[in-house]
Amino acid sequence: MQDVAVIIPAKDEADRIAATVRAARELPGADLVIVIDDGSSDGTAGAARQAGARVVRHGRNRGKGAAMESGAEAVRLLDEDRDLPRHLLFLDADLADTAGEAAPLVEPVRSGDADMTIAAFSSTVKLGGHGFVVRLSRDGIRRATGWEATQPLNGQRCLTRAAFDAALPLAPGFGVETALTIDLLRKGFRVTEVEVPLAHRATGTDWHAQLHRARQFRDVARALAVREPAIATQLARLRNRPR
Repeated sequence: MQDVAVIIPAKDEADRIAATVRAARELPGADLVIVIDDGSSDGTAGAARQAGARVVRHGRNRGKGAAMESGAEAVRLLDEDRDLPRHLLFLDADLADTAGEAAPLVEPVRSGDADMTIAAFSSTVKLGGHGFVVRLSRDGIRRATGWEATQPLNGQRCLTRAAFDAALPLAPGFGVETALTIDLLRKGFRVTEVEVPLAHRATGTDWHAQLHRARQFRDVARALAVREPAIATQLARLRNRPR
């Protein structure tokens, strides 16, 4: 059954994107792989295309949420002649060969047991966020929904088209995963975590990595702020206060 579209947001991933695409193309039921080149300055787009992906390019970096929306819109256009829309499997660009282990994420969605699955990596490689960002996201999801996420920042997710559309517009930047989980749970969609042996590049400790974490923290905090009733009310009052 060819019922899965793989969407891979990517920025400056020329060294790994080809391996990720090749592995994704071998996933059962995946007959479409789309890479969203989000303003890369290297050869990401060419490497992805050579590996067999369709490529959507952003002329400038617009962030992960925007890249996910662009990929899903490309799939929607390609699905116009299909009786049923494809399920959407989002994978990070740096998974390389381990992307071929993502099949368990699809099964609960395909069988109707879940509307969105989230990967729980069984490896020990860091998931792109320092502990304080993970705690911020996990605690925010729990406060907003009562659900405890093991790896709340994990970007490897499979959704039905209906679930994805219900979450639009997505939160910008690195707040997208946290917001997506909260918004779907609040709307009654079924979300579950699935353990998979995926692994991506470990997060370093240099200033680039620290900047990445700071951006993650900022984006997650913003996504939570507009979803926490007390904080949202306070922000609205501040915006409406006479100057």
